[in-house]
Amino acid sequence: MEAVELFAGAGGLGMGISKAGFKPVEIVEWDKWCCDTINENRGRRVNPVKHWPKPHHGDVRPKSFRHLEGKVALVSGGPPCQPFSVGGKHRAHADDRDMWSEAVRVVREIRPAAFIFENVKGLTRSSFRTYFSYIELQLQHPGMEPRVDERWIDHLGRLEQHHMSKEEIEPEYRLVWRVLNAADYGVPQRRERVVFVGFRSDLELKWSFPEKTHSSSALLWDQCRTLEYWNEHRVPFAERTMDIRAEVRAGALAEQPVTKRWRTVRDAIRDLPDPTHPFESKILNHRYQPGARAYPGHTGSPLDEPAKTLKAGVHGVPGGENMLLWPDGTVRYFTVRESARLQTFPDEYELHGSWTEAMRQLGNAVPVELARVIAKDVAEHLQRAA
Repeated sequence: MEAVELFAGAGGLGMGISKAGFKPVEIVEWDKWCCDTINENRGRRVNPVKHWPKPHHGDVRPKSFRHLEGKVALVSGGPPCQPFSVGGKHRAHADDRDMWSEAVRVVREIRPAAFIFENVKGLTRSSFRTYFSYIELQLQHPGMEPRVDERWIDHLGRLEQHHMSKEEIEPEYRLVWRVLNAADYGVPQRRERVVFVGFRSDLELKWSFPEKTHSSSALLWDQCRTLEYWNEHRVPFAERTMDIRAEVRAGALAEQPVTKRWRTVRDAIRDLPDPTHPFESKILNHRYQPGARAYPGHTGSPLDEPAKTLKAGVHGVPGGENMLLWPDGTVRYFTVRESARLQTFPDEYELHGSWTEAMRQLGNAVPVELARVIAKDVAEHLQRAA
């Protein structure tokens, strides 16, 4: 099944979708460094991007997709999230980086069987409620395009009226959305994203988000009840960093959870050499970045928990929160390779640019494994409907 990837970034969402069985035929990304990263890994024949077409480097707005109408099963992407992120300026529709209307336009032109879009959790904040409704209605009724020079609030009114009528303007989609925590699906990072999944209404498919596979309860069970976590990692008793609150929560568990345990920073980077010490191994992007310090609001990620959300944004980040917090209270920056592992990128995947630039790309990315889990379930439903 063929796919189109918009706002591809460093390739996290696209790689997950490719691992689920989709074949991208068009990839669009405006950022030079992200395109360089994708092209570098295409040239190095890294899976799964070695099968990707060369990304279109440029603005999606002037690009037409009508030649792909009816030929593509999936449209996916992460419209730029800065207008809605906690670290951004919160301008939403007034921000010229808001590309939701373009995502909807591409769906309208291609009429795919399904789409997957994602964005920051901040999009669901109450201050954006009206605009969030506008995004929902556009995704459900992309055939009702805005008129020339029509204000978005007026377009919203027409969409609301159409939604309440029995009239259909093709294409129409059945939409579900949910805020997902990547840690619940095997990603060693607490990363919450809002994910939109839609299926073309004529397919009459029933779908819901995949069940969680991992949990904090299972991690607490293995750390506080069976001690399996510590024994597996051969952590001395004195370095086991559980506090009384965690032990109380673990004690309240009546029985062992059926899910797998949340993956931790230690799980993710256990076999990487300490970058602060000389080592001979030529591991891509695994270089020490000096200067880390903790300060209020930026205290780093404890070694024996999933990482905090990797960040790309403004106000001194990347930096303050993209740190590892050791059991003794000291901190250091994550290397790019460690951060890539926290985003479940392949070890062979090289990030282009300086540490700051590479961390920006990773901080904006979708965890590959989260994307794979969602896309695999979408693919299975489409295959059964074929």
